Amino acid sequence: MEQRLSLVTLGVRDLARARAFYEALGWKTNAAPDDDVVFFQAGRMVFALWGRTQLAEDSGVEDAGGWGGVTLAHNVRSPAEVDAVLAEAEAAGATIPRRPAETFWGGYSGVFVDPDGHPWEVAHNPHWMLSEDGSVSL
Repeated sequence: MEQRLSLVTLGVRDLARARAFYEALGWKTNAAPDDDVVFFQAGRMVFALWGRTQLAEDSGVEDAGGWGGVTLAHNVRSPAEVDAVLAEAEAAGATIPRRPAETFWGGYSGVFVDPDGHPWEVAHNPHWMLSEDGSVSL
């Protein structure tokens, strides 16, 4: 197996609400309004929203309804951009359980949680290279 990630799919309780949240963050999709899955091109990979029940059934897992032990991350070019993204997410309806601050590893980050409970860390990591296209290198 090649060392890469192609697609991340989040299981959501209300697809229309989830789609509206990510569109309020400025994300673009070509999905029709009545599609049962919504795909967003996210740099060199695809990010998808799909009904939580359908995703659990398709994945062959039982949905216990709680946090799945995964946090998504969005790296940015500066601490000011961390602040701006978290403010944008909060305005779109996210909750902010961890306000932006300096980190123990020398960066700056905060966390927002989308309407379905998926946490996103927004971070500026001065030790990583963030390319013009948004891809990250260690």
